[in-house]
Formats: sequence, structure tokens, C-alpha cells
Amino acid sequence: MAGFSIAAILVLTFLVGKETEGGAIGSCNIYEGNWIYDPSLPVYNPANCPFLESREFDCQKNGRPEKNYLHYRWQPSACNIPRFNAKEFLERLRGKTLMFVGDSLSLNQWQSLTCMIHTALPQAPYISNKIDGLSNFTFPDYKVSLLFSRNAYLVDIRSEKTGRVMYIDSVEDSRGLWERMDMLIFDSWHWWIHTGKDQLWDFIREGNATYKDMNRLTAYDKAMNTWAKWANSVNPHKNKLIFQAVSPDHASKPQTCLGVTTPLPGPSPKGTVHPAEAVLERVLSAVKDVYLLDITGLSKLRIDAHPSVYGFGGSKFPDCSHWCLPGVPDVWNQLLYTSLIPN
Repeated sequence: MAGFSIAAILVLTFLVGKETEGGAIGSCNIYEGNWIYDPSLPVYNPANCPFLESREFDCQKNGRPEKNYLHYRWQPSACNIPRFNAKEFLERLRGKTLMFVGDSLSLNQWQSLTCMIHTALPQAPYISNKIDGLSNFTFPDYKVSLLFSRNAYLVDIRSEKTGRVMYIDSVEDSRGLWERMDMLIFDSWHWWIHTGKDQLWDFIREGNATYKDMNRLTAYDKAMNTWAKWANSVNPHKNKLIFQAVSPDHASKPQTCLGVTTPLPGPSPKGTVHPAEAVLERVLSAVKDVYLLDITGLSKLRIDAHPSVYGFGGSKFPDCSHWCLPGVPDVWNQLLYTSLIPN
């Protein structure tokens, strides 16, 4: 596991080795490129993943008539990335714990990873359970545990007499769990824009001040800085930290995901493509040891790959935020796998 993180997130790209015709080793940004049609995909059949939350993510089972979206692979502009190798992935994590911490986009990626491994190694025993909201998928032969902790805001929320209070300057309720993990992949943004009855808190407390509401980008900034203070306090040799960049949605007109069957033309947008991502990148630049899984730009092109009307909400509540499985989160995990391999 050593060697995959970078000392400073100011360099927001991960450089991987590239073999040139002359045999020399160069480098490339694995997050810049295009989506290429590849009939050999997808890498797994979701029907072989009995643990998949199909109502949310299995778009074929939910009636999506076309399969074009299943056949796109990510191709960096200046190099090739390795195919996901489930056995090697588990060997590199042997005896370790990896936990996804975040909202349902983290769930999306965690479910993708467990499907990718299980279908590649169907004979490998696994144990799947959920205790007190913590989901655990373990491969006993490798002593590897892949966990998911639903924690949409990352900062503490406590039930009090006045209601649900978000302590925007505290992660004390979660840090004990986090620090028991060998590797953590964090994600947070989508729930910050939920308002009214859809939000999971009633008040925000910062120090001695209590607020009924706050500009959501400002609140996100404060919460991510709270997370960053914790991140700078941990031992990077014990806790490897990864932050998943903001997963873009396609829910706003004029460019919604409804009825779209092909990706947007590439290459992936350069620079910041989301205001929350700008906040995240600035905050992470002050964290001494964290790796940014920079999936925002490449995912932005996949307007075709959301559940749309073939998700949990059906035609009444089309889903242009999450991703069909198989689909885009498989590529996130392929890039995660690439980051674990020495150049």
C-alpha cells in the first residue's frame, strides 16, 4: 500500500509510468482523456452480485432498454491504464481495511468495487453484513475488509432538545472509527445542497454560535476545513487518506440526463468544473498527505450513464446524480487500482 499517496495535493494529478516506443518511462495525467467505445465491456454482470442494491443502481434490471452506456472505457490522452485485477488488488490490501466514508455516491463506488472483485473471483468466500449502519464486505482468505460508512457531511450531527445540530467544527464522533482503518476514501458534497425537509440537520453550531442556516458552499468550506485539521493530525503511515472529487450531476436544464444515450464529446474538461470542487481542491492543498481521486472532469462527460428514470425514483423522480452499475464508478475503481500500483 505504500507509495500511492502524494506529499502535497497541490499537484492534483497522479503520475503513472508510460512505456514509450523507445522503452523510456515518461508520465501522464490519468484523469485527462476521452471515453472510448469498447464492446468487451462491461467487466461484470450485475446479476452475479446478489448484494447489489439493484433498485438504485442496476439500470438494466430496472428496465433500461438500451445498453450503449455499458460499453465505454476511459482512455487517458497520453498513456494506457491497466485493467482492474481483482486478485492483485486484494493481495496489495492483504490484512488491511479500506473504508468508504460519505454519501450515496460513496455507496455507489463501494458497491461497484465489491461487484468487480466478487465477479472476477467468484470462488473467493466473502462475508457481507451491516451492523449499526456500518456495512462490511470481507474476503476472509485475504483478510481484507471493504467497508462503507454513511456520513454525508463528515462533521458531527447530534440529536439535542432543540433538534438535530450540526457541529461544523467537530469530527470527534467519527474520528475513532476512521483512525482504526488502514485506508479511507472520503466523499462529501451532494447532501449540502439539500434544503428543508430533505436535509439531515436543523441547526448549525460553530463554536458558541448557532445558526438556522448558512450559505451551503460556505458551510461546505468550513466542514472540509474541519476534516482537513483532523487529516493533518493522523499518522500517514497508519492511515492512508484519499478524497473522491465531486461527482457531477446532470439534473439541471438545459442539459439533463433524461433520454441521453451517448457521452458528451471529450476530451475531459481541464481545470475546475464545479464550484464545490474548487473549495475541495483549495482545502486539500493544505493537507500534508492525501490523494485526490480526481474524477470530476471525466465523469462530467458521462451524461448518459445515470439511472435517470431507471433508478429508485422511476419517472416521478428521475436520478441524474447517481450512476448505473456497471458504469462510471467501475472506472473510478480502476483509477484507484492504478494509483496503488508502483510506476
